[in-house]
Amino acid sequence: MQFLYRILADAVVIAHAGYALFVVGGLALTLLGIARRWQWVRNFWFRFVHLAMIGVVVLEAWCEITCPLTTWEKNLRKLAGQESYQGDFIANWVHEALFFDFPTSAFSVFYTLFGLAVLATFIFAPPRLAFRDRGR
Repeated sequence: MQFLYRILADAVVIAHAGYALFVVGGLALTLLGIARRWQWVRNFWFRFVHLAMIGVVVLEAWCEITCPLTTWEKNLRKLAGQESYQGDFIANWVHEALFFDFPTSAFSVFYTLFGLAVLATFIFAPPRLAFRDRGR
């Protein structure tokens, strides 16, 4: 059973990395898309989901709430009998890429500034809902 918990913990780390990659990559692609006038970066649903995802991170930071994915992974690691992040290579690499040793307040400031940057893109390139042409 410990093997299953380890696999699940690794999956949570990969999902966590995917979340972070979408948030960071989404802003980078939005900024690049604004500069290159790509119309897809104005997609309402992409932009709404992106803003909501960084909004969750900012709220967690302001409220000093540990990310549920982090808590879930730690609990699974404990159930797997792992004291530290000594799993597979990919799981370790993904984990090391996600977590840094800075004070919590530094992360709150960084997340807030990042969230404001995402919000600013709504001013410079407002998202648009795509409406279908209904026979006109």
